Amino acid sequence: MVSNEREPSALYIVATPIGNLGDMTARAVEVLRSVDLIAAEDTRHSARLMQHFGISTRMTSYHDFSDDVRVESLLAQVHEGQSIALISDAGTPLISDPGYRLVQRAKEQALRVVPIPGVCAITTALSVAGLPSDRFIFEGFPAAKRTGRQKHFQSLLQEPRTIIFYESPHRILDSIDDMLEVFGAQREAAICRELTKTFESIHSAKLGELQTWIREDPNRQRGEFVVIVRGAVLQQEETLNAEVLRTLEILLESLSVKQAAALTAKISGVKKNLLYERALEISKARS
Repeated sequence: MVSNEREPSALYIVATPIGNLGDMTARAVEVLRSVDLIAAEDTRHSARLMQHFGISTRMTSYHDFSDDVRVESLLAQVHEGQSIALISDAGTPLISDPGYRLVQRAKEQALRVVPIPGVCAITTALSVAGLPSDRFIFEGFPAAKRTGRQKHFQSLLQEPRTIIFYESPHRILDSIDDMLEVFGAQREAAICRELTKTFESIHSAKLGELQTWIREDPNRQRGEFVVIVRGAVLQQEETLNAEVLRTLEILLESLSVKQAAALTAKISGVKKNLLYERALEISKARS
């Protein structure tokens, strides 16, 4: 059951649907109806949402280009006892959307900031991508230019966590091409397009296959994208089972560290560098 829980002198951070209006929470609707003012990224865009849910609360604009005067003006109203709700065009505010400076200043001024949770494209995509979700990082939008974009991807080449990006339709092909070049054709990934909307599609495959998939149909290049890339499998994560360790220990009794590691790698298929490091540890422990 939802009750009128609006508190005076509060800044509400309200999540709104990323596509399907049915994902709007009852709590979000109530808060937007009861606050004194809604600060919206684009008032014209949000007007359709307000009309759909019968919300008549006054709106004002707040976006990435709003200056400090605008921030202080909004917070002054909270100081005066009013409640303000911050919304973005879609999803949870502050996730690649405006709002950070407003929330930061509100915290500095000891004002109450209340989250009203709901849809977020990051977790929506991750839940259906079929890639590891226990550890992940969000990298926002890649750079617009190729050099900066590739540099960004290079910095993540050895990142072991699942990597999540947002991308726009006019750069999706270039981004996938650069991901393929940096991460390699065999790296697993997923393209999640138009999530929760009529033409939603989620396609998971290796990057080489994804490049072909998105290029063969122009319709797959339209809409809003979340791209998820599997993290790197680091060499250090490879396990040495008891049999491999036993082989290495026996060979170290009569061979050098380098020779024992090389021969064990040939026998077991485990990477030589990993075996060499372990052989050094065993050799030092014996000396």
